[in-house]
Amino acid sequence: MNTRTKILLLILIVALAWGAFYLRTLVRRVFFGPPQIAEETARAKLDQIALQPNNGTTQLATLYFPSPNDGKIVPEGRSITWAQSDTDKVRQVVLALAEGSHQGFGRVFSPSTNVRAVFLATDGTAYLDLSNDVLSDFEPGIQSETLAIYSVVNSITTNIPSVKRVQFLIQGQEVETLDGHADLTAAYTPDLTRVKSTP
Repeated sequence: MNTRTKILLLILIVALAWGAFYLRTLVRRVFFGPPQIAEETARAKLDQIALQPNNGTTQLATLYFPSPNDGKIVPEGRSITWAQSDTDKVRQVVLALAEGSHQGFGRVFSPSTNVRAVFLATDGTAYLDLSNDVLSDFEPGIQSETLAIYSVVNSITTNIPSVKRVQFLIQGQEVETLDGHADLTAAYTPDLTRVKSTP
C-alpha cells in the first residue's frame, strides 16, 4: 500500500468517525430533547390537576396582574377551590397567575412556568422555586419585572395570611435579578401602593 492510499484511508476513517459522532448528537437532539420538554409540561399539568381538590372550600380569590400602561398592578377576582396546605395554596395562586388574566391585563410570566417547589418558613417567608421558563416570552425592563414580582407577592400574601413575604428562586438557586433588573437577593413584602386605585 503506497503513501497516497494510506493518507486517503486515514482521511476516510477520520471523516467516518466525525460523521458517526455528528449522527449520534443529532439522534440525541431529535429523539431525546422533545420528550424532556413534554415530560416537564405533563408534570406541570399533573401538578395543576392535583391542586384542584374536589372537597375544598371555593372562594373568590384576589389576583393581581400587571397594567403596564399605568405602571401598576390591577386586582382581578378568581374562584379557587383551595387545597388544604398553605404551600399548595401558594402553588394554586402561582398557577392561576400563569394562566393569565381573564380581563385582558398583562401577563405575569410565561404559561409554561413550572412551580418546582414551595417552602413556607416559620417566619412567614414563602420560598418560591420557579423553572427557567419564567423568563420565556418575558418583556424585559425594570417596570415589567417589578410589576411581575409584585403581582406574585401581593396575590400570595392577600390570599394566604400566613405568608408575609416571598423569596424567589430560579431552578433551585438564588439569583441576583429576574432578567437583569429587579433585585431578587432578598424577600419581597407586599406593597399596596403598587395597586391601581379603582375610581
